[in-house]
Amino acid sequence: METIKNYLETMFAKLPITVEVQKAKNELWQMMEDKYTELMNDGKTENEAVGIVISEFGNLDELSEELGIRDFVIQENRNTGSAFRNMTLVEVKDYLHDKTRSAYTIALGVFLCIISCCGYMMDISWNWRGGIYATCFMFLMIATAVGLFMYSSFVMGKWKFLKEKQCSVDFATAEYVHNRRESFRVTHAMMITIGVILCILSVLPIMIVGSLFSWSSGFGVVLMFVFIGIGVFLFVAAGNVSAGMTTILSLNKSGTMGGCFVPSQKQVSYKNEKISEMMSLYWPTVTCIYLCWSFLSFDWHITWIIWVIAALVQQLIRAVW
Repeated sequence: METIKNYLETMFAKLPITVEVQKAKNELWQMMEDKYTELMNDGKTENEAVGIVISEFGNLDELSEELGIRDFVIQENRNTGSAFRNMTLVEVKDYLHDKTRSAYTIALGVFLCIISCCGYMMDISWNWRGGIYATCFMFLMIATAVGLFMYSSFVMGKWKFLKEKQCSVDFATAEYVHNRRESFRVTHAMMITIGVILCILSVLPIMIVGSLFSWSSGFGVVLMFVFIGIGVFLFVAAGNVSAGMTTILSLNKSGTMGGCFVPSQKQVSYKNEKISEMMSLYWPTVTCIYLCWSFLSFDWHITWIIWVIAALVQQLIRAVW
């Protein structure tokens, strides 16, 4: 019966969620269930019964008029067209595998970018030949990070059709991704939590090392960047892995029968188009201001307040515009 149920869900996946479609789906399910029970009572095997039920009730174009949803089926056939692509479960598993690998690759690249300046911090404490080693270390980290970003781009390149073509997944595949996302939810929460804790505690090494060893204050800054780097690594990895599953679930339209697993994400919109364009650059600008202020003043114990102020300003802008 599970096979029949999944087949039924796939048949109705692209139809809109309306009272008529819901009623037709329930009626067809009842007809399939009755036929399956009848065949099993007649001595048919399960595979034979499933095959007969699907062959008899598996064509929605033929049954649409009897079920009273002919107009919905015709409209969907027009909307679908030849460019529509249905992703198989194997393709989805391959995509999620590549997306997970890409997520950790990008996260590692971001981590290397963050710690690339640590050489100069160490140079403050130990005077590494006038900064030569520090410069070499920085370029090595950045070059490696760029290589990781390029590798990630190549890995995900074959999946760019997801943004260029209209795609969908059947009910069984959507259910698989949904269950996988639910299983990852605890891991996602743990990664974000640990990342936040590390970012908050990142100022401790400066205070502890600076108070114990005045000659190695640069080492405390290095530890701070390592803490922040690991925290950001966890943020980026968790976010990208989760985004991969959300991408697959979002292939089905939220207003269709197959869109029951589509994440309901409330999009932030602004009445003023200029404000909307400006807000797309809001957080990158805040990040640049934070880094410039912090590196120029080295008041890391103070500059973190910019994130609190930026969040409050963002909420104020949303409320006004």
